[in-house]
Amino acid sequence: MARSEAHGGYLCRLESLPGESLARIARESLASDGQPSEGAGLLVSVVKKVVRFGYDAPHTYGRRGAHWYGTHHALAAQLSTVLGVTVHAYVFDPEELEQVVTYGGGQRVGGETLRYEDVEVDEDELSEEAFDKLRERWPMGHLGRLLGLARPELLRLPRARSVLIPLDDDAPAVLEPLFAGHVADPRG
Repeated sequence: MARSEAHGGYLCRLESLPGESLARIARESLASDGQPSEGAGLLVSVVKKVVRFGYDAPHTYGRRGAHWYGTHHALAAQLSTVLGVTVHAYVFDPEELEQVVTYGGGQRVGGETLRYEDVEVDEDELSEEAFDKLRERWPMGHLGRLLGLARPELLRLPRARSVLIPLDDDAPAVLEPLFAGHVADPRG
């Protein structure tokens, strides 16, 4: 598999998603997390009913942006209340760590962080298949299983077809096309 890039966001499993209030919720959540919403957007992607929310704003770009999601969970808490589902804030940095923090009913209900430097694995002695099985037990692999995706599918979610919701206005987002068929290929 090609080397992954660092990314983060918020994940949940939904049958459908009304877009009427998402811009307002995302804007309020950004303010709670101390970031301006002017010029920002919310990217929404869906693969097999797994929904990824990620901000489109300078503070979320690149490796540093991926780590921003490690401490900014207002949207996860808010969505877990409004949508009535479990929402997972996550950070995937292929150079450093995997982190998942889980919210339900607006409250943190769990989480796990794995720093690669703390893992005692001799990659030279493991086959690629054995190493892949080991990574399935790491936070992103475990989260994938909870959501019904294989770890590689979960890691490709940021490249899935998305809808960008501008946060500068409250126009309802049209999200139904993302849920049509539920078989969007996360590779592009």
